[in-house]
Amino acid sequence: MAAKPPSVKPPLRQRAINELKEIGVLTGYLFIVFGAINVMKAAVLHAEGIELVHWGAGFVKALLLAKFIMLGKTLKIGEHNRARALIWPTLRKAFAFLVFLVVLTVVEEAVVGLVHHRSIGDSMNDFLGRRLAESLSGMLILLLVLIPYFAFQVLAEALGEGRLVRMFLVDRNAAAPQPARPAERS
Repeated sequence: MAAKPPSVKPPLRQRAINELKEIGVLTGYLFIVFGAINVMKAAVLHAEGIELVHWGAGFVKALLLAKFIMLGKTLKIGEHNRARALIWPTLRKAFAFLVFLVVLTVVEEAVVGLVHHRSIGDSMNDFLGRRLAESLSGMLILLLVLIPYFAFQVLAEALGEGRLVRMFLVDRNAAAPQPARPAERS
């Protein structure tokens, strides 16, 4: 088996641009999901005579979770054996990131509580007590959002640099390997 050539890191400027693009796409993806959840919550509450729309909070939450996911990717959370079927690294990453994001969300709730002059115990009691059903359903939804995200990532990695994106957004055939031409006879 031939040795894999050492990977060359792109320049810092290019890495920063790539990370900004990735965080933008991820934030957009999460904002669409949280937006749909906000629409559903608003519709349910509207039926009960309560008006509620928190679009800014959904965007901030999407941006924060996107940055947390980028941090987790930097820390290589969920990375392991790449030789297995793609479902396993997809699920491993989705569950690992779910745990990572839940821990960071608990920390976030504690900090928000402190900013509002509440004890950490009161914040955790609210998050894990009174709102436990809401917290658990949010975690389940987040898992269901992470699975396709990481499935796309794992598949893109398996296909090679930029190939899946080209197949999705440009032309499916443009990214396909070209068939070998038969040798010409002289």
